[in-house]
Amino acid sequence: MTEHEHIWVIDDDRSIRWVLERALNRAGIRVTCFAAAGEALEALERETPDALLTDIRMPGMDGLELLSRLQRDHPQLPVIIMTAHSDLESAVSAYQGGAFEYLPKPFDVDDAISLVRRACQLRRERGREAPGEDDRTPEIIGEAPAMQEVFRAIGRLSRSHITVLINGESGTGKELVAHALHRHSPRAQKPFIALNTAAIPRDLLESELFGHEKGAFTGAQNARRGRFEQADGGTLFLDEIGDMPAELQTRLLRVLADGEFYRVGGHLPVKVDVRIIAATHQDLEARVRQGLFREDLFHRLNVIRIHVPALRERREDIPLLLDHFLGAAARELGVERKVPQAAVREHLAGLDWPGNVRQLENLCRWLTVMASGREIHPDDLPPEMQGQAAPAQGEAADWESGLARWAERELARGGPPLLERALPAFERVMIRTALERTGGRRQDAARLLGWGRNTLTRKINELHMDPGGEPGGNSGNDGAGMD
Repeated sequence: MTEHEHIWVIDDDRSIRWVLERALNRAGIRVTCFAAAGEALEALERETPDALLTDIRMPGMDGLELLSRLQRDHPQLPVIIMTAHSDLESAVSAYQGGAFEYLPKPFDVDDAISLVRRACQLRRERGREAPGEDDRTPEIIGEAPAMQEVFRAIGRLSRSHITVLINGESGTGKELVAHALHRHSPRAQKPFIALNTAAIPRDLLESELFGHEKGAFTGAQNARRGRFEQADGGTLFLDEIGDMPAELQTRLLRVLADGEFYRVGGHLPVKVDVRIIAATHQDLEARVRQGLFREDLFHRLNVIRIHVPALRERREDIPLLLDHFLGAAARELGVERKVPQAAVREHLAGLDWPGNVRQLENLCRWLTVMASGREIHPDDLPPEMQGQAAPAQGEAADWESGLARWAERELARGGPPLLERALPAFERVMIRTALERTGGRRQDAARLLGWGRNTLTRKINELHMDPGGEPGGNSGNDGAGMD
């Protein structure tokens, strides 16, 4: 990066403009700031910057409308979208509109500078792709950093036909992610067909997937199209793929390789054009090592992987989900919406939620029916939930015994070596806690952890943490943690 490179920043928030201008100037990058999109468009008639950072939510012309204009008139200009509204709608709209990257606020100044450098490099090497359609249908709720990674992945895949593997615990919303991938893909107008391979009896699964001819087996009085044929041109979502029987794994591998198959009892090949999205709550690598899942099929499915976090890993989203599901339950049942007390919100945010989002949704239905008044009190909660509050400060000191119990459970269940899972999780917790304590200042957090700042940055990258989305995730040197 040289001093000749010129960046424009468009944001109606003067403090954001000031922070970015100061940080980028100090990095040797020339900056021009605008408070409104219209001002920037007028200036573009006279000159063109090397890259542009713009907020989404602004008075007058918003960032997405500006992005559309830029892609039409200046398609070679990389655009970085900034927003404090970390939702799926914004992420997908930004990527489908041709944005170079999506930068949620608060952001780490070092990461913003790195992003600008990459945008300028792109400007030197090639132009951006033409804009796609702006699909504004919100579908997944979440503002936690872990969910932002899911939204980013959906956005990046919005023009793709590529195979995707979604993993996450039961009840985390893997099918919602699959729906979003389909609805924001070029196949959106074609069928989305879902099949839970664990819910279909083993002897019927082959017919469900591939269909059958008349008389193929007892009871097959008519020919039937299977899920592959039903999904032709669209997307086939195979949930709980880890439970698929070995013989069907072989047939699925052939379909993925050749794009054709035979119905049960059939003699003519059926050719289809189907995008596969698979999901599992299991560790497929472990099942491959155990000989329970074909390694070649695993590699066929594991082209792009999206991890959907457990609810306990995104506790800040629990109040949002609680309000959403209480509203949905009230509409579904035709009754007045229930309102939880602050103590209820706090208590629910501290639970472990082994059933994840599905468990919270079911609780909201239960409360809508069972809570006696409009306001939900702590004693309105189911008895099994009233005593499950998050550990108090004194109890947290006994983390070693809790860890030992976890290790015993994991050993009983089998799976990958304990330290392969435990060490990364332990480091993530320590890093997140230190960053929360220091307000996101990495230098201070590194000192609390007994590391240097470079070590902390390397660990954040190795652990695939989102530094911009960490609590108070600014660098501390420049105070860029503003919304």
